[in-house]
Amino acid sequence: MKKLWLISAILTIVISATISCNRQKEAATAKPGVTGTSWLEEMTISELQQGYTSGKYKVADVVSAYLARIEEIDNKGPALNSIITLNPDAMSIAEKLDSMNAGEKALLPLFGIPVVIKDNIDTHDRMPNTAGATVLRNSFPASDSPVARKLREAGAVIIAKSNLSEWANFRGMTSSSGWSGIGGQTKNPYVLDRNPCGSSSGSGVSVSANLCMIAIGTETNGSIVCPSNNNGIVGLKPTVGLISRTGIIPISFTQDTPGPMGRTVEDVAACLGALTGIDTADSKTLQSTGHSYTDYRQFLRKDGLRGKRIGFLKSSGGFSDRVDTLMKNAVIFMKEQGAEIIEVEEPRGSGYDDASFQVLLFEFKDGLNKYFSGLGEDAPVKNLTELIEFNKKDTVELRFFDQKILEMADKKGDLSSPEYREALKKMLSATRQNGIDKIMDSGSLDALIAPTGSPAWKTDHILGDHFVGGSSSLAAISGYPAITVPMGFIDELPVGITFFGKAWSEPLLLEIANGYEQGTKHRRAPKYLTTDSF
Repeated sequence: MKKLWLISAILTIVISATISCNRQKEAATAKPGVTGTSWLEEMTISELQQGYTSGKYKVADVVSAYLARIEEIDNKGPALNSIITLNPDAMSIAEKLDSMNAGEKALLPLFGIPVVIKDNIDTHDRMPNTAGATVLRNSFPASDSPVARKLREAGAVIIAKSNLSEWANFRGMTSSSGWSGIGGQTKNPYVLDRNPCGSSSGSGVSVSANLCMIAIGTETNGSIVCPSNNNGIVGLKPTVGLISRTGIIPISFTQDTPGPMGRTVEDVAACLGALTGIDTADSKTLQSTGHSYTDYRQFLRKDGLRGKRIGFLKSSGGFSDRVDTLMKNAVIFMKEQGAEIIEVEEPRGSGYDDASFQVLLFEFKDGLNKYFSGLGEDAPVKNLTELIEFNKKDTVELRFFDQKILEMADKKGDLSSPEYREALKKMLSATRQNGIDKIMDSGSLDALIAPTGSPAWKTDHILGDHFVGGSSSLAAISGYPAITVPMGFIDELPVGITFFGKAWSEPLLLEIANGYEQGTKHRRAPKYLTTDSF
């Protein structure tokens, strides 16, 4: 009996081991999407496209896996709440791309790349464009924005629209970044009760949590670089006019721009080239003639720091000792890579922030009223005045925060006002010829650097955001380009470093940022922690 029992036990062990081995082999060879979505984590555009070329992946499998991951992580699990609307046509678009022949696929620079775009960018499909506001819940644009159209033409799959700080965070004097009336509060994927920053909150979170390959945000002042900082990713705010703003719910004609957000400089560069071009409906893009490229990856070099003269804005730190320490380490690294770092002073006493705020109020009223007018007879409100009245009666919109900025903007005159023209002249002079241009010319600099911001603060619906420092304003108000790259971590929270410079200097900034990123590799995927878990 003992021998029979021993033989039986041995057979059980052998059979169990065989089954386990077979299951491991099946998992290793299973099609994407069958055994979970972790295989997508930290994948780059080039890696995914190599998989398409070799036949390892199908677009439909990849899109299906990303949609499953959104359901798993954004809706359930840690419930990041970064997505407002899924594209109901995403799978059919993916299947059409799979049906193309190899030659057709090779012509599309973003073939099969799943993209999330901020929910203030028009798409002509079954997704509304809302700016996060309940008043636009059922507003379906009559045409694609140039940004959406160019993404589709490049072969990308727009899989969803992302949550944002409502009206791109230009509504009340206090707010919680990442909160909107439609979408609620987006969470930071690193530590869930921390804030994702904004206004491109959902775009930053969806990239960081690997819910898409790349995302499109928009910035007026900090709305790309700050969520990139808080969510540990790369974000590029281009020169105003490099990418069309037509079909984007506006704040400022002078400062607004869309831009790509990704996990690597290379991915951001790949996306940027697909979005550039002249749009006669946006006069700012006419200035990009001779300054734009369709492929920015050509400028990426691993030794992109070598030989560069970079100005460090001394006044940009001081809000956090630990951020200052990371910045000092970044400077040491860049010097070791062959860059020369020169300390420079930011222009002071010019009042360009106050002047910019006045410009934004004037331009917001003008631009938003024009956007409402473009919605035609089905527009839920016809102007800013009607929006303010709608919000007063809504049960959600004013639950946490006021709408004082909307009210201030509504009292402004038109763009022929002397007050507007004087403020515009003052802010551009202070940030351009007497700002970035002067600083860089006097030191023969290739770029400027500053810490992007602080670690993420705790989300607070009572007092609103708790900003302690940031460096977005000089580049934002001038309309010049800036790119932020992960610089390190403070405990479990990421912070970034910003490289910025003169108008149309994206190629040089990408070269420098790529050199820093490739030499440091600070990016790491989030763990969805709670504050009491570390």
